[in-house]
Amino acid sequence: MRKLALAVAIAVAGTSGTAYAGPTIYNSQAAYLAAVGANGVDTFESLSITGTTPSPITRSAGAFGYTAAVSTTTFFGAGSAGDHWLSTNTATDSITFNNFTGGVSGFGGFFFGSDVSGLFATGSVTITATDASGTSTFTITNATTSSFVGFVSSGPLLSATLVSVQPTSGFLWPTANNLTLAGAAATSGVPEPATWAMLLIGFGGVGYSIRRGRKVSARIRFA
Repeated sequence: MRKLALAVAIAVAGTSGTAYAGPTIYNSQAAYLAAVGANGVDTFESLSITGTTPSPITRSAGAFGYTAAVSTTTFFGAGSAGDHWLSTNTATDSITFNNFTGGVSGFGGFFFGSDVSGLFATGSVTITATDASGTSTFTITNATTSSFVGFVSSGPLLSATLVSVQPTSGFLWPTANNLTLAGAAATSGVPEPATWAMLLIGFGGVGYSIRRGRKVSARIRFA
């Protein structure tokens, strides 16, 4: 039986697709994947859905590694036989993801709430991600099992945290599925349009100087 705990609802407003001091937030899986490089997915299928799992756990998502920890108790086997989820045994606990390995610059996944039996429940969850520049926060209101949020950093990600927003009555457990870790997007080496413009202006100035110098030299020669 999952533990019940009295909680103060946490509702931190977030804005999708905006870069602050901290990782850039994406609420589209396609946009997130387009912004990162190689990625790996942890589906949590190896976790038990018949009981609890001690915290912390060390996991991998493709070539990337990470640690997940519950703030006070243990993990709980949420989901179904064909689709395992990562959740907590106490509703007010948070899940912290950190100790990333493999050069993780992107953190994303499907985040939502579940009930005392580990089945989907309507509600809101908040996800935060931190890098060297700061922390970004996004709240999914009335999250579903298809609610995706991703964070992309220009450098290594340090940590991410998932917590449920407790309803006015009853309880909601924070739940994650298909955690997607990613590396930095590869750079093509082709200058941006603005860079091209500056280069052309620079080349034009050099060419003008050369032509002007030749004209002056000619006048001196024929004087």
